[in-house]
Amino acid sequence: MENMNRPLILVTGSTGYIGGRLVPHLLEMRYRVRCLVRDPVRLQGRPWQSNVEIVAGDMLQPDSLAPAMQGVSAAYYLVHSLAGGSDFHQRDLAAARNFGATAQATGIERIIFLGGLAEAAPGLSEHLRSRQQTGDCLRSAGIPVTEFRAGVIVGSGSLSFEMIRYLTERVPVMICPRWVYTRTQPIGIREVLEYLATALAVPESSGHIIEIGGADVVTYGEMMMIYAEVRGLKRLMVPVPVLTPRLSSYWVNLVTPIPAVIAHPLIEGLRNESIVHDPSAQRLFPHIQPAGYRTTVERAIARLEASNVETAWSDALSTSQGDVPPVTLTTREGMIVEHRQRIVQASVADVYRIFIGLGGRRGWFYMNWAWEIRGFVDQMIGGVGLRRGRRDPDELRVGDALDFWRVEAVEPGRLLRLRAEMKVPGKAWLQFEVNAHGEEQARLSQTAFFAPKGLMGWLYWYALYPLHGLIFSGLIDQIAQRAVTLRSKRP
Repeated sequence: MENMNRPLILVTGSTGYIGGRLVPHLLEMRYRVRCLVRDPVRLQGRPWQSNVEIVAGDMLQPDSLAPAMQGVSAAYYLVHSLAGGSDFHQRDLAAARNFGATAQATGIERIIFLGGLAEAAPGLSEHLRSRQQTGDCLRSAGIPVTEFRAGVIVGSGSLSFEMIRYLTERVPVMICPRWVYTRTQPIGIREVLEYLATALAVPESSGHIIEIGGADVVTYGEMMMIYAEVRGLKRLMVPVPVLTPRLSSYWVNLVTPIPAVIAHPLIEGLRNESIVHDPSAQRLFPHIQPAGYRTTVERAIARLEASNVETAWSDALSTSQGDVPPVTLTTREGMIVEHRQRIVQASVADVYRIFIGLGGRRGWFYMNWAWEIRGFVDQMIGGVGLRRGRRDPDELRVGDALDFWRVEAVEPGRLLRLRAEMKVPGKAWLQFEVNAHGEEQARLSQTAFFAPKGLMGWLYWYALYPLHGLIFSGLIDQIAQRAVTLRSKRP
């Protein structure tokens, strides 16, 4: 009964970077939490999953929203369509209108929204203008909105930090277009979460736009140089007079895990200064003392080195291919299925431990150079490539990015299914499954599924089949061998 008396809070975007970290904060503060997600399966593996209510719904389908909002006192709006393609602006506004209207109809008292920090001016980028207009759409429903506006958010796995990190780590001589000298006021993810979570207990913040930033105002170039100092790297910056946002996005696409479709609107926004001018955050939240940029970088690196990354920007379902809903795999006509299996002299647990650790820094065990070439080719044509790595070296959960795959299903101790997000003429999956086979033996199954799109899809599959056959055969053999080796090392 005591639990039912606590306020019920709705969190949207809980599969994303901010929402996935906000939920445990709210639970620690003893709120009841309900998560609104398009696909509830994608919350599997979150340590807090069993402590929240999960309701399926889609912002672009208004009729699906009302069930999630019944009995809710306040809602967090943390949805963003930036990765969903060139029409992200229209999608954002439509989603916000739907959400606001349904919130008003169901009696929600307050909405808390995280937007973008920049002065409203004629030269405002489409990305930042969209973030501010999203706040306007939410307010138009007549419900009090607390809108926090933040610039660069620094944290392990955050989109802006990952771009800075990869550019600095991988490029000793950095070519610097004009946007590198734009001033910004970066803020740590820790402080952002504190503002969001404590806003519920600060009623004076309701109905206000609150600008939040860290202790330092720096340029993007200074951000990269400070990161280099913290990592002990020597870097040289070479200014260039002309490098358009589109060209810059292609460069970011090549060097970092961020595909051009996301990098382009992001970089266009970097020409606008994001500096706090309104001191209301300090007045309303005096207990929050934002850290300086160097401190936030040190915190983020410490989490990365400890493999303690709760969420990453690539967790969001939208990808360079647009929204790809989960597919139930069948052997229907038109689906190419390649199945391999091995009997392994090892336990089920040992085999599972090997294939759940695939990718990232460990690579793909067999002909890894071929996987790297495929990733490079994918980068060159605007795909995600192999650059995204993996969130954690040993753990995977549904929705995780894994190099150029997305984790579609995980059954701990038994199964892993990956959906391809590299550019291919069709849809592809790779599945690993292990089951007991007698005493001290396991049956390892590896299945590749491909649904070709048109003639090009069929030509693609059969042209590459000899190489695919060699790679996939070697891959399953390596998984089996490593599982046997792992078993032999046990006392």
